[in-house]
Amino acid sequence: MFAPEGRGLIFGAALLAVATLMPAVGIGGAWWALAVVGVLAFAFTVWFFRDPPRTPPEDASGLLLAPADGTVVEIVTEHEPHYLRGPSQRVSIFLSPLNVHVNRSPADGTVEFARYVPGDYLVAWHPKASEKNERSEVGIRHPSGAKVLFKQIAGAVARRIVFEAPEGHTFRAGDRYGIVKFGSRMDIAVPPHVALDVAVGQKTVAGETVIGTFGTPPAAAARPPALAEAA
Repeated sequence: MFAPEGRGLIFGAALLAVATLMPAVGIGGAWWALAVVGVLAFAFTVWFFRDPPRTPPEDASGLLLAPADGTVVEIVTEHEPHYLRGPSQRVSIFLSPLNVHVNRSPADGTVEFARYVPGDYLVAWHPKASEKNERSEVGIRHPSGAKVLFKQIAGAVARRIVFEAPEGHTFRAGDRYGIVKFGSRMDIAVPPHVALDVAVGQKTVAGETVIGTFGTPPAAAARPPALAEAA
């Protein structure tokens, strides 16, 4: 299965392969070198836009899942000013051009915040890429009340972010929501009470790898049961 966002590029790469193969067969010579390049470009494009099915854990309602295939490159505690608007834990996942680039919702929740931000094209693992690069930002409210912010971040090669996350839309953990073309990074920011279970250097699979669990937010846990039910 291939990502629909890549159909135009796959078709263009196929035309290039045919356009170089035909004269290579008819004329030969240096055209064969061009034909090899054309065929390799087509093969890479098809490989890049693969969209394999993913199966989330059986009961993922209380889980935080990886939103992308790749490698965890950073786990930090910081202030998140746009959606969480407070202290957060950020997990950053780097996607190489060889990874599947389809992105998935990391948790159950309803979209409360979504925006596209144009920007620079620093290498995706650069510490400032999260705030300087072209990106999408989507914030969902988990059923527990916790806010989850996840970002698609373009890298030095990626120049095209595609996502569908209209405000009010409800995601299930592992639902497909977008793609970044040709190398990128994804950030996930969650409140401090979410228990992370992930390490720098760990490989992740979108929609399947568990990177954390949701607990009861401290404010809700502190309230008497009768007040909690009334809320």
